Amino acid sequence: MAERRAEISRKTNETDVFVRVNIDGTGKSQISTGVGFFDHMLDQLSRHSLIDMDINVKGDLHIDDHHTVEDTGIAIGQAISKALGDRRGITRYASLDLAMDETMTKAAVDISGRPFLVWNVMFSAPKIGTFDTELVREFFQALAQNGGITLHVLNHYGANNHHIAETCFKAVARVLRTATEIDPRQADRVPSTKGMLA
Repeated sequence: MAERRAEISRKTNETDVFVRVNIDGTGKSQISTGVGFFDHMLDQLSRHSLIDMDINVKGDLHIDDHHTVEDTGIAIGQAISKALGDRRGITRYASLDLAMDETMTKAAVDISGRPFLVWNVMFSAPKIGTFDTELVREFFQALAQNGGITLHVLNHYGANNHHIAETCFKAVARVLRTATEIDPRQADRVPSTKGMLA
C-alpha cells in the first residue's frame, strides 16, 4: 500500500503554516505554533490518533490567536485529506465516548468527503489561561471543512474547562485513528456505494 503521507504549506498575510502528516505513524509530533495551550492540544491530537505531525506556524499573535488556530486547522485538514487520497480501504466511521476525570465527551466521525461540524460543547469561561475557549470550535470547524470530514462533538458533562477542551481533542484523535485505519476486509475498495468519497 502506498505511504499515506502529505505536506501542506500555507502562507497568507496573517500566517505562515507548514504541516506534515503520516497517517500510519506512531503519534510522534514536533509542534510550534507560538500558542502554548494550543501546542499541548495538538500534541494530544497527534499522540492519540497515532498520526505523526510536524507543525510549524508563525502567525500574527500580536493581534490574537485566532488566525493561527484557524489556519493550522485548515492545513491539518488539507494534509489529512491529501494523505488519504481516494480513501480506499479506510474504516471510514468511528464513534467514542472519552472520559477524563470529571469530564466526558463524545466524538463521532465520517470521513465522507462531505465536510460538516456539529458542535455541542459549552465552556463556563471565555479563557483557559490566555487561550480563547471559542477557538476550540474554530479549530475543529477548519479541520472538518478542509479534511472533508463529518464531525460531531458533544460534551456530556464537565466542570474544568481545560479538561473539556482536552477531551475534545483526545476524543477526535481516537475516532480519527479508528476511521483512517485500513479495514482488511475491504482494503482495495472505497467504502461507499457511490464508489468514491470526494
